[in-house]
Amino acid sequence: MTWSIALRATLGIALLTVMDAVVKGQMQHHPFAMALFMRFLMGGLCALAVLAIVRPPRPTRASVIGNLARVPLVVLSAGSFFYSISVLPLAEALTLSFLAPVFVALLGGLLLKEKIDRRILQALGFGLAGMLVMVWPRLQGHVGGTGLGVAAALFSAVTYAFNLILLRRIAVREHPAIIVAFQNAGPAFFIAVPAWHVFVPMSLGDLTAYFSAGVLAVAGHLTLTSAYARAAASRLAPIEYTALVWASLLGFFLFDEVPLYTTYLGAVLIVAGTIAISRR
Repeated sequence: MTWSIALRATLGIALLTVMDAVVKGQMQHHPFAMALFMRFLMGGLCALAVLAIVRPPRPTRASVIGNLARVPLVVLSAGSFFYSISVLPLAEALTLSFLAPVFVALLGGLLLKEKIDRRILQALGFGLAGMLVMVWPRLQGHVGGTGLGVAAALFSAVTYAFNLILLRRIAVREHPAIIVAFQNAGPAFFIAVPAWHVFVPMSLGDLTAYFSAGVLAVAGHLTLTSAYARAAASRLAPIEYTALVWASLLGFFLFDEVPLYTTYLGAVLIVAGTIAISRR
């Protein structure tokens, strides 16, 4: 793996983390369903613009069905994740999402009949230990916040794992621009009605923020996809954890969030487990 590929993957992670911060900021002023809808609406418009420029081959019927099947999972995964960052520090919610590779390995064994070896079980143990270290202060009532945010972050990791399992079936035969378009425009249609019922007027600044989130989401997904197309996933997996650095910085400077030391201790355990899986 060359430095250019590693930098490309790092840039993709950074763009997506900044997007998370933008949406988190908007959720402080707008209803949750509306903020979620606007993020996907703007992402869908940007993704469709990319499609118009790239002009990939038309998707097959099987591809359309596969991509549409992922839409509810994208809504559940993104919705629960964005809810978690609305009530938890950004770094804490992102660290809990690092459990997704562990769930992917387990679901791969259960659904795709892939081998579940000792390393997967060890990774699960590390991940659960890291999660307990992170959430222990909240369980003890020593830190303000709600356990519902922790539950939402964990639910997001599980649904994201299901999403990746489905993605495996279509990613090898579909153009990345089409996949990104489906996973942005599809959820926008899916949650349009709930968003309409809580709609509130927006300023030009709000529209600019949501449009920026859409651009960041599409740019981040396409940048990451191009990196994974040029290097093995196992080589790039550790770069995913640079999100904790960006989340810590953004949370501190934008939202005055100072993660507890237990967040970083838990992150070490979770990352250790997921790296073990990536090397199996």
